[in-house]
Amino acid sequence: MQEFDYDLDYKTLDLRTQPELYRVGRGEQGVLLVEPYKSEILPHWRFATPDIATKSSETIYQMFLDYLAADDFVGADMARKFIQMGYTRARRYANHKGGKKYKGPVPDDKKGQSGAHGREELPRQQEDPIKAESARIFKLTWDKCRDNEDYLKQKAEHHKRYKEA
Repeated sequence: MQEFDYDLDYKTLDLRTQPELYRVGRGEQGVLLVEPYKSEILPHWRFATPDIATKSSETIYQMFLDYLAADDFVGADMARKFIQMGYTRARRYANHKGGKKYKGPVPDDKKGQSGAHGREELPRQQEDPIKAESARIFKLTWDKCRDNEDYLKQKAEHHKRYKEA
């Protein structure tokens, strides 16, 4: 699998019209960069409470299905990434009050990229059951995305068409 290409100028790219530039990468890579999808999906992404997480995950999952129905794999994958990020961020807040997992700021050259980037991980705190439930809700939806046969078919076609190995 090719890594997500952080070197592209995402501020000026429209990956709906240039899907050949899109690389799935790992996990949530690029979730807050790829347009027009970021602007379409981000306003619906929330996880503060289980009720909010339910509404958010259902809305984004419907967007995922709509993108698939339109044969827009990039959009579907971005929706999947937002759902995955709902799970991972809610888990982070469940384990770390305030959501701060690492000591110190993200290095300037790593902003927008996930990872520790050499920073020390802070100790986990007592689990927040509300955020843990929000994470569980997103995890169930994320599993539906990953198991969706149309998604898997379109992902394989994207890899083949654009030689993403």
